[in-house]
Amino acid sequence: MKVLVIGSGAREHALVRALLVDPAVDAVVAAPGNPGIDVVALCVPVDAQDPQAVTDLAREHGVDLVVVGPEAPLVAGVADAVRAAGIACFGPDRAAATLEGSKAFAKEVMAAAEVPTALAHVARTEAELAEALDAFGAPYVVKDDGLAAGKGVVVTDDRGAALAHGLACLAKGDDAQVVVEEFLDGPEASLFCICDGQRVVPLDLAQDFKRVFDGDEGPNTGGMGAYSPLDWAPEGLVDDVVARVAQPVVDEMRRRGAPFVGVLYVGLALTSRGPRVIEFNVRFGDPETQSVLARLATPLGGLLHAAAQGRLGEVEPLRWREQASVTVVVAAAGYPASPSTGDPIGGLELVGDTDTYVLHAGTAAGPDGTVVSAGGRVLSVVSLGADLDEAREHAYAGVAKVELEGSHHRTDIALRAARGEIRTPR
Repeated sequence: MKVLVIGSGAREHALVRALLVDPAVDAVVAAPGNPGIDVVALCVPVDAQDPQAVTDLAREHGVDLVVVGPEAPLVAGVADAVRAAGIACFGPDRAAATLEGSKAFAKEVMAAAEVPTALAHVARTEAELAEALDAFGAPYVVKDDGLAAGKGVVVTDDRGAALAHGLACLAKGDDAQVVVEEFLDGPEASLFCICDGQRVVPLDLAQDFKRVFDGDEGPNTGGMGAYSPLDWAPEGLVDDVVARVAQPVVDEMRRRGAPFVGVLYVGLALTSRGPRVIEFNVRFGDPETQSVLARLATPLGGLLHAAAQGRLGEVEPLRWREQASVTVVVAAAGYPASPSTGDPIGGLELVGDTDTYVLHAGTAAGPDGTVVSAGGRVLSVVSLGADLDEAREHAYAGVAKVELEGSHHRTDIALRAARGEIRTPR
């Protein structure tokens, strides 16, 4: 099988890495890819949000499966075009991708499927926004209705800051709307569910870290690190989420004539009232994917191909490595407000064994062939260990070898979990 992976970040680097160790995968092409992926797979420049360009590329290289990494190409209809050309595609079509493209639509689907989630108001005017903020009170949770690269949410006790974020979302266009939600207590967890339009196969749980600084301080980011598994999670949580969330949503989307094929990312808050859905994404999350795929022993290519062809019922139970995995994101100077780019990166060759390795995210090839920073989140350092303590030790030893002027990272990824300090509300 020959696979085309669409995207250019650390998530796509993790997908390519996992696909290449699948005995059924002969070759992987990435579009557009990045310098790290280019070392192990063919990278081809393409506009990832151009459905026709992606389809033409898939035909040109005779691929058997297209895997779409980011959300924007899915919302743009790339999967629709690839499937129309008769090529298997792992990723939802445009209609199903609206689950991430519009948080208001996701709330509508959850209501129809009776999925437990936060109460919410959809506001279209400043008056409706202010009324919703006052109805829920602090802490205020305000979400951009559309795609925002994981940074469209503000959670704050400052009503002025919440109002300002909501108004900025509404200023994006005449049809803009913003979602205001009740605050959900309890720790958060992420669950990726592989779907084939009818069936759901869950991966293992992970937890990510959105705030830029230690102790969950500072602004939201695309994610500063992650770990898996979650030994503190209640027993039976994955089965419960599949039964009460993922399967009902897949059933509802099929009923609406938009079968969901791809990854349904379920962001959860484990509250005192039980699990509640924070949000859906329609693709693998970054950086959780890096840790989850590091632990997956089942060949990834066969799993994704089965989902793309509606054959998840034939898949054997998934196998997992017993090790824990920790991912630490190395961010550019100034991230997230104004990340520095074009800075040379050194030390990458020092982090490359099977248990600790670097995945490229915001990188590019410099004029002299060196690797330079090209985005806010520059690298993911991924590690495996016998437990979270060992995985953390390996990950941070790897981070210490990376040379990038002004870079920063969180030092507390998975720390509370390793110490046994995370508790779910009763």
